[in-house]
Amino acid sequence: MKEEKKEFETEMNKLENIVTELEKGELSLDESVKKFEEGINISKECNKMLETAEKKISILLENDGELQEDNFISE
Repeated sequence: MKEEKKEFETEMNKLENIVTELEKGELSLDESVKKFEEGINISKECNKMLETAEKKISILLENDGELQEDNFISE
């Protein structure tokens, strides 16, 4: 799981760098569009990684003094 976390963090850093470049306003229109598209793709990949991680999470519930494992369901 550490490998996934590291990959997620790496992708988030790439996304932050793209946002910084776009905010500077020094790119041409074509470069800006390419960076924007790259950012959208990275964002989608990160979202998939989060969804996968969420599916793997389970929680422990106490039921009459005994612990039970249950799947995590986000709202």
